[in-house]
Amino acid sequence: MKGKLIILFALLFSAFYLVPDKKITGTVTDTAGKTISGVSVTVYGTSIAATTDSLGKYAIRVPVNTRSVRFSHANYQTREVRLASGSELNVQLSPAVVDLVPGLLDELIDLAQSKPKNIGEYEVAFKTMTSPAAASYGGRILPRAEMNTENYKPVNENGFQIAAQQPVTTFSIDVDRAAYSNVRRFLNMGQMPPVDAVRIEEMINYFDYTYPQPKGEHPVSVTTELTDSPWNKGLKLLHVGLQAKSVSNKNLPSSNLVFLVDVSGSMADQNKLPLLKQAFKLLVDQLRAEDKISLVMYAGAAGVILPPTSGSDKMKIKEALENLEAGGSTAGGDGIELAYKLAKENFLKNGNNRVILATDGDFNVGIASEGELQRLIERKRKDGIYLSVFGFGMGNYKDNNMETLADKGNGNYAYIDNIQEARKEFVQEFGGTLFTVAKDVKIQIEFNSAFVQAYRLIGYENRALKNEEFHDDQKDAGEMGSGHTATAIYEIIPAGLNNHYLPRTDPLKYQKSELSGAGKTDELLTLKIRYKKPDSEKSILFDMPVKNAPRPFASCSENLRFSAAVAAYGLLLRNSDYKGNASYESVLYLAKNALGTDEEGYRAEFVRLVKTTQMLDSRKETARKD
Repeated sequence: MKGKLIILFALLFSAFYLVPDKKITGTVTDTAGKTISGVSVTVYGTSIAATTDSLGKYAIRVPVNTRSVRFSHANYQTREVRLASGSELNVQLSPAVVDLVPGLLDELIDLAQSKPKNIGEYEVAFKTMTSPAAASYGGRILPRAEMNTENYKPVNENGFQIAAQQPVTTFSIDVDRAAYSNVRRFLNMGQMPPVDAVRIEEMINYFDYTYPQPKGEHPVSVTTELTDSPWNKGLKLLHVGLQAKSVSNKNLPSSNLVFLVDVSGSMADQNKLPLLKQAFKLLVDQLRAEDKISLVMYAGAAGVILPPTSGSDKMKIKEALENLEAGGSTAGGDGIELAYKLAKENFLKNGNNRVILATDGDFNVGIASEGELQRLIERKRKDGIYLSVFGFGMGNYKDNNMETLADKGNGNYAYIDNIQEARKEFVQEFGGTLFTVAKDVKIQIEFNSAFVQAYRLIGYENRALKNEEFHDDQKDAGEMGSGHTATAIYEIIPAGLNNHYLPRTDPLKYQKSELSGAGKTDELLTLKIRYKKPDSEKSILFDMPVKNAPRPFASCSENLRFSAAVAAYGLLLRNSDYKGNASYESVLYLAKNALGTDEEGYRAEFVRLVKTTQMLDSRKETARKD
């Protein structure tokens, strides 16, 4: 009898798991009936997710016993909708509503009436239904010191260089995208971002561009376009696009990954460790049996939570992640040392060996200075182990530490502000995030002074290199992963144009006024690329001339036109001296006319962010005048 019962339970258990899933489709709109792209459609408590496209449409397969589906977007109220018997589910979302904590208004009135001397030291932290970052403060009134300890490296904006005196410019390529999602976090919280949080090259490179795949011996292709600057009349824009070779996920080498997770007390907020767990579970779902993953945590001390485990044992890995809890101080240096030690012990020759750090960057025990961290990571990268850095949270976020770690660790840096961003990094761009096809990628350009009077690189301030470092194989530079694109934009003052941006310099006394051969060619510049293969320390060089053949802006590619819109937006956010006549209206016009296919809705989201910024900026200007 007992045996029969066991068989019966086994049959029932098997039947439960053999129940087929079903496909749900529909359209998400706002209260005015306009479609919404970029809406996250999820089955709560699972990693099942989809995102609405540029037309607001979605399709998701859910277990047949699913009762409801959740719809969330940063600018709208989250809504959980019960599934009916049909396969079509159209949903309408309402704009996000600020939900002040009960009693908070009375407290603010009392503060105002009492006129305390230090009222400027307090800020109201509010929550919305759609913003985990805001909700993490629980509606408390917080001292400014608790909310405003974020650190960013200063960005000293590039100025124009006289081509006849300094014709050569060199920089390291950058495919990091942290600045864009971090700026988005500020805007979705109703705040303008700090100026130094705006790294324009990272904002441009957040988006995908359709550059041609490499066809020859090199793993990187280069595309250039020359056109008129849309925000500075008479000036030109040089657009340089790099495309890394795409490798199918099936053909990627085996991975030896070490998750290094910050579980210190500062990581307790909902948009930190809880979001981190969800994000890493998405990554775990992409792993194969031949991949191995380890888990190291650090707080007051560091320890191994999960020894090297096959990617096929997903339940075990997810359980280890789920058991993480926040508490204690932050011994970041000890954690990094232990993670690299574990990665080295399990090193895969011809494989992908990588430490994946997730933190808010607030190291306060052990190695804490930026210089010490930089030297530590520089030593560790010599072992052939790469570093990817993923930032979480707000309030005490240390962007300066995070950028240093990623730059010096031969890896990439991203900021995860919501589960949609985690899906972008760990699902849609899995190969580019974790698999390098070219490392230490450097660009050097020599401008022809016969056509170029002066030039300036937009962004890349923290990636500038000395010209002699282009030839130095010991000098670290940027990495490009499978399928990655990287974009750089120069603004050019043509020869003979009298422009107020021109630097005032004395003519050279001992140098020839004209470079040899400068006027005997139609070449605008020569562009050189230097890179290393992932398993080599010897660089490879190739170059290409670019002719002086500008095209009207309207006839240029969507790649150029959209990246120019993002560049102009960055100039406005930074209140740049070089923004010319750029405006939010002109940015919107440029972006809307270069949306392309936009299957995931990222470019449409950019348009919404520009509108949000326009509103916040106008309010700030009104308040200043009042």
